[in-house]
Amino acid sequence: MKKLINNPNRVVEEMIDGYAKAHPQHVRVLSENSRSIVTARETAEGKVGVLIGGGSGHEPAFMGYVGPGMADGVAVGNIFASPPPDPILEATKAIDKGAGVIYVYGNYAGDLMNFGMAAELAELEADIQVGKVIVTDDVASAPKEEKEKRRGIAGEFFVTKVAGAASEKGYSLEDVVRVANKANDQTRTMGVGLSPCSLPQTGKPSFELEENEMEIGLGHHGEPGVEKGDLQPADQVADRLVQDILADMPLGEGEKVAVLVNGLGSTTKMELYIVFRRVEQILNEKGIQIHRSFVGDYSTSLEMGGCSVTLIKLDDELAEFVDAPADCPMYVQR
Repeated sequence: MKKLINNPNRVVEEMIDGYAKAHPQHVRVLSENSRSIVTARETAEGKVGVLIGGGSGHEPAFMGYVGPGMADGVAVGNIFASPPPDPILEATKAIDKGAGVIYVYGNYAGDLMNFGMAAELAELEADIQVGKVIVTDDVASAPKEEKEKRRGIAGEFFVTKVAGAASEKGYSLEDVVRVANKANDQTRTMGVGLSPCSLPQTGKPSFELEENEMEIGLGHHGEPGVEKGDLQPADQVADRLVQDILADMPLGEGEKVAVLVNGLGSTTKMELYIVFRRVEQILNEKGIQIHRSFVGDYSTSLEMGGCSVTLIKLDDELAEFVDAPADCPMYVQR
């Protein structure tokens, strides 16, 4: 499993260095060898800061989503590992404009601990009020009655999108947290894994699947899914993913959604559009309106094979924020 790297122990630092140099009009790194990246623009006083973050290896998540309409800053962790409290706190102080900062992050033990510690330190050291929204969109990771235990995966894109747009509109910290939590509550994701990735430090597969095997519900870090079986045609895979989402979040005729078909790193656009084609057919047959569609690599797992389907149920408020413009190095919406 070959990679274009230098020192395996320096991949994150070299990636950040290259990213900042490639996009100086969008982002800046706060200090040498820092894991804190913030927007290069001067944001308005009184704007709620939006801070995201998580492990490296999921690009364009998380650092690709810093810019107008999305996040104001990001804390970058090691590959598949939470950033420690220090870069989270550093970025928090840099993006605070007197109205507080919202943290949006996935439901993982390291993130819960480190973002929680950083929030406490921000209040103690700088008197910055921090709101926290924990993303829990992965249907496969816990039953419906234990939704608070679910992992955050590709649906974090929609939650960040809503939080960023609400902040740009001038919402208070309380209201940005409210709409971001509403977005999380209305978002569900189900994925399928086809092949493993390899970490730069090991060069070995992160898990094993047989040549003609797939795994439904596989996590973004290779966490076990809910079912292994023979590889099925794209339509059958899409049927299963959407079926599990709709069983968890029933949608009636006339209701409105945004759809994300997300690649995990090595799945071609050709395959993703074939999956989307079937997702659209299913929703159309049920009278569910697709308000906006997103197809591509939005939250990856290095070069893992497979994809996920995410639906966010929209009311007028959420639809406005999903439609709002954004201008980030790895995501632009007009």
